[in-house]
Parts: sequence; C-alpha cells; structure tokens
Amino acid sequence: MNLSAVVLTKNEEKNIAKCLNSLKFCDEIILIDDYSTDKTANIARNFGAKIFNRHMNMNFADQSNFGIKKAKGEWSLLVDADEIITPELAREIQRAITPNVIPGSDQESIQINAYQIPRIDYFLGKKLRYGEPGKSRVTRLVKKGKGQWSRRVHPTLNIKGEISTLKNPIMHYPHENIAEFIRSINRWSFWHSLALDEENKKSSIIKITLWPILKFIQNYILRLGFLDGTHGFVHAVIMSFHSFLGWSNLYVKTHK
Repeated sequence: MNLSAVVLTKNEEKNIAKCLNSLKFCDEIILIDDYSTDKTANIARNFGAKIFNRHMNMNFADQSNFGIKKAKGEWSLLVDADEIITPELAREIQRAITPNVIPGSDQESIQINAYQIPRIDYFLGKKLRYGEPGKSRVTRLVKKGKGQWSRRVHPTLNIKGEISTLKNPIMHYPHENIAEFIRSINRWSFWHSLALDEENKKSSIIKITLWPILKFIQNYILRLGFLDGTHGFVHAVIMSFHSFLGWSNLYVKTHK
C-alpha cells in the first residue's frame, strides 16, 4: 500500500463528502473522529473510510500522530475535512511518491521524506490572494516513520530528511459565515494560549494590546491583504482578534 489519507473530524457532515470524494485516488482513507454527534461517521463509511474514535483533547498534534500510526501506506496525506484535493494535485502527489530514481545517479542520495503543498483559502465565498492565507504552504505529505507533529494547535511537522514542494494547491473552504469563523477563532485561541503556556511564554498588557495591532499591520498592509477588498479587511481584523484572545487567555491563566 503506497498512500493513506488521514482526516481528522468533529461534526463535519457539511464538508466530509466533498473532502472524501477528492481522496478516492488514495489506497485507504483513515478517519480519526472526535466522537461526532452528526452524520459524519455514516457518510465516511459510505466512502469506505476506516474510522477510529478518539477524543482530540485540544491537541491537533497528538491526533495527527495517532492517525499516521494507524495508516498502513508508505506515505500519509493529512487533509482537513474542509479541504479538497484537486485532480491536478492528486496526479502530482502520485508522481511524487512513485519511485523513479536511476541507480547510481545523484538523485539516489537525495531522500525526500515530506512535501509542502500550497493552499488556497476561500473566505465567505471569495478566494483570498493576499494577507495571511496568500502565501500559505502546509506540510501534509509525509513518508512513514519520517515525521512527527508537535504543538497542540497550529502544529509543526518535524521531518527527518529533505522536504520538497509541490506546485498544485489544496483548496480550503473553512467558514461559511462570520459567526462560524468567530466560534472557530474563540476555540483555537484558547488552545493557542495553552500552547503558549507550554512553551513557557509570558503574556502582558503590552502584548495583549500591541500584538493584535502588529498582526493586523502585517496581514493587511505588509502582506497586501487590502488588495482582497472588504474580505481581506474582515479576515485581517478577525485574525488580529485571534491574537488578542490568545494572549488574553494566557494572561488570565497566569495571573489568577
């Protein structure tokens, strides 16, 4: 078995069918489900997914590492439930993980153990070309035994060996409306505060005040988010709010 897809879920009945339909090119689909109470698991079974129930416990890294361990493929492709793999990317992935090295050539000494993939974000139905999502690349394709996720939210994949980059993007459709985005940000910012605490980082009134402003300037001005119009402005404001909540939660936790 060459390629396993690993998808983490929690009440994703709106997205999961489109996601899994785009993963039919994989040899197996592993679903690590955080005890969904909607139709997520039933829909996934119709696609032949292997389902493992496991509480996420506010830790994306542990959940992802668990999924990789359950995968039988030589390579694992980690995909969020609100993401889609295009046919072009699917073909590129298949070419990338298919051995095609001439013995004795320079390529033989190069061990590519993971691939970064560009990601295109859609916000309220509009493609974002700039700001924080504009140059997004995510390391999601990893060879068995060569990678380990760390950090409970916004995790990092620590790779043994070389990392290469694919050209075709993952399509990301994260939020149908602003209310849903705010709920998500509220959740992730609390997890982010726990990660900051685990990293022995300290919060302060200055950080709570200054960091969100700098975050907005970075995304809206330096990364040209203003070129995405109103959508770019709203996205930059909400991501700044994410920073505010993260540092505020950490401050409250450490000053009780």
